[in-house]
Amino acid sequence: MESYSSLDAVDLQLLDLLQRDASLSNQALAEQVHVSPPTCLRRVRRLHTLGLIERQVALLQPDRLAALQGHGLAAIVEVALDRQGAEHLDAFEARAVAEDEVQQCWRVSPGPDFVLIVHTRDMPGYLALSQRLFTQDANVRNVKAFFSVHRAKFETKIPLALI
Repeated sequence: MESYSSLDAVDLQLLDLLQRDASLSNQALAEQVHVSPPTCLRRVRRLHTLGLIERQVALLQPDRLAALQGHGLAAIVEVALDRQGAEHLDAFEARAVAEDEVQQCWRVSPGPDFVLIVHTRDMPGYLALSQRLFTQDANVRNVKAFFSVHRAKFETKIPLALI
């Protein structure tokens, strides 16, 4: 398999452009990085094959969705476990990532064992999630939830050092 060290300035420009707008056509990408469309397509496919592009998705606007579907509740949740053996950490992680409301799950150190980013429709939805994930798990020692009142910034783009 090719190595990541074989990336050049064009590859990095493509990654940067796709992070900003994955809906750009191959033609538009090729024009912006000054290569032919077939070359551009080949390079983007290679970036996928290398695993540098994990997936392409549409980012939804939570405040507008909340107006249509209900209030919307975002929380950052710290979870500490009693037992931190690999099997216990793996078991909690597997249960957390299986929940649709858990958007992100980070195993962290020091401090709590996990930090979760959670989005639910409302507080009853959060309470149902907390019952499933925290209350029913005898290994969960402590849960601290921080409920969002305002999102000042949300970015999915990873800064790249362009050559």
